[in-house]
Amino acid sequence: MKNTLHIAQRDLSGFFLSPIAYVVMFFYLLLAGILFTRIQFDPLRPAELRVFFNYNLWLMIIITPALSMRLMSEELRSGTVEPLMTAPVTDTAVIVGKWLGAMGFFAVMLLPTVTYVFVIMIWANPDPGPIASGYVGTLLAGGVYLAIGLLASVLTRNQVIAFIASVFIILLFTVVPFFVSRELPALAGAMAYINIFRHCEDFAKGLIDASDLLYFLTGIAMFLAFAVKALESRKWR
Repeated sequence: MKNTLHIAQRDLSGFFLSPIAYVVMFFYLLLAGILFTRIQFDPLRPAELRVFFNYNLWLMIIITPALSMRLMSEELRSGTVEPLMTAPVTDTAVIVGKWLGAMGFFAVMLLPTVTYVFVIMIWANPDPGPIASGYVGTLLAGGVYLAIGLLASVLTRNQVIAFIASVFIILLFTVVPFFVSRELPALAGAMAYINIFRHCEDFAKGLIDASDLLYFLTGIAMFLAFAVKALESRKWR
């Protein structure tokens, strides 16, 4: 546990020293601000962030792979992964630590959007429940996206390939199920369960269901486990 937290702290600090991370944060907050303005300043729009949370998931399909693409790819490219893999630290600690570091930066990046709540409160009295659960759903979805990105980053030294692979895999769990369920109605139930967007909709409505929590936690654990196995396989090459 101590090694995991040390790696998480090291990677979180690395984000704040990386120009790329600041560029990603800038563009995310710029696009999120534009999105919030266009959605929420509609006079007929209720005082809530439900629609913002739903559209924000689309931004995260690009933003989170941009954060995760260098988590292991840079280590593999520069050769710094060798001392890390020969140190007295498990592959699980390395993967979980890097994921926690990325999650920490993602949470920091998301924090300024809390100001949107105060903007809404100037003109209305929003229900804090759906807003709080919406942020929980956003963090959980981000956790799955980053776990997918970390797996892609372990598989290649090329950051661009890791980014593209991450986006592709995320689309398999977001956009693809929608088209499959439309073309094959018999699979609609299964596709609805696979679709990350569908589970986030419940959080945006203020509903925190055990099945949704299990879905996200299982997804995070599964992709992190795949990343651990992929890292372990490099020792035998």
